Amino acid sequence: MSRTFYCIALIWALSNAALAQDFTALARVQPDQSRIIDSGRMAVQVDLGVSQGVPYRIFTLRDPYRMVLDFQEVDWTGLNADDFLQTDRISGVQFGAYVPGWSRMVLELGAPMAVDTAELRLDEASGAALLTLQLVGTDFDTFNASAGVPQNHGWDLPEPAVTTSEVPRNVAQVMRVMLDPGHGGIDPGAEFGGIDEKTMMLTFARELRELLLRSGGYEVVLTRVEDQFVSLERRIALAHRAGADVFISLHADSLSDGQAHGAAVYTLSEDASDVASVKLAERHDRGDILSGVDLNGADDQVTDVLLDMARQETKPRTTSLAGAIANGMAQQGGPMNRKPLRTASFSVLKAADIPSVLVEIGFLSSPRDLKNIKDPEWRAKMALGIYQGLEDWRQQDVIRRSLIGQ
Repeated sequence: MSRTFYCIALIWALSNAALAQDFTALARVQPDQSRIIDSGRMAVQVDLGVSQGVPYRIFTLRDPYRMVLDFQEVDWTGLNADDFLQTDRISGVQFGAYVPGWSRMVLELGAPMAVDTAELRLDEASGAALLTLQLVGTDFDTFNASAGVPQNHGWDLPEPAVTTSEVPRNVAQVMRVMLDPGHGGIDPGAEFGGIDEKTMMLTFARELRELLLRSGGYEVVLTRVEDQFVSLERRIALAHRAGADVFISLHADSLSDGQAHGAAVYTLSEDASDVASVKLAERHDRGDILSGVDLNGADDQVTDVLLDMARQETKPRTTSLAGAIANGMAQQGGPMNRKPLRTASFSVLKAADIPSVLVEIGFLSSPRDLKNIKDPEWRAKMALGIYQGLEDWRQQDVIRRSLIGQ
């Protein structure tokens, strides 16, 4: 696919009056013809009805993953986002005026997608038009290679304020967070009281993502945006490919004895660190172990040294991150586990160079925790607690890293 799925789509009616039409006038959206729905097993269809054909273009942006549609020009009056968006495969949609003469719609993807087909059909009788897009999933590398604001002659739009991989980011201003909703697909995780862990954690991840994005200081990517299986190793790889500053895995387990209660934050155990290094070093594909470092040609001894160096810098940051998140959740009322800071050999925490924590927001096997986890208001408080923890940690981390010259 080209860098931009670019459509100068002037659709004219066949009458002389339509041929003479002034396209600086607004086209009006037609809500009853507009919807975003599932289309097949892994595809999404976007239908947008407008009162007349207008030029448009489509491009994608990363960090976070978005698809942008620019129009000359659409009046969005009457279009309700809740009615328009009818699929969970798109995280959110926004639309409105961009600059005078221009309108914009932004689809929040959460995971990479690409335009498979785009068609703008004209109703010859009324002059109205229907734009139909077919979106399909794609891989991170392909998406990232084609993402970016296009430079097209005649589309004199100002440069949007977006962050790209070519521009160094100040983490004190923007933090890139990888949220990892536990389990998914054939792996439901814990199941108790008629709900399962994979569904609740995806719901909570979306709620937390929305809160972080609204704060204006975060870029957020999800390891999964629907009920799909993602291997533990791929979750780490996705964090590296997204250039994540922190990795937060979200869980709500169930224990048969029913004695576990309250939220806890886990970091990788000290005992597991050396074993994890050995196992990672033995893997054939070492390109995803350290972000930006190709270890495919390195022997085990070199790999061990590089991993140890990365962990020496990352470990205190991870410990501080876990404490800040646990404190933020406690300040929102928890309830917290009697030992809220724990260590364990969770595979998703084995990224050597990314501060990584696993947040257990509660246990489905605890009646109190189960009631809380099903309550949107309680989840909102826990999301706020995690956000406050990230804010506190970010300030501490900037100070700490400045003191040691990083």
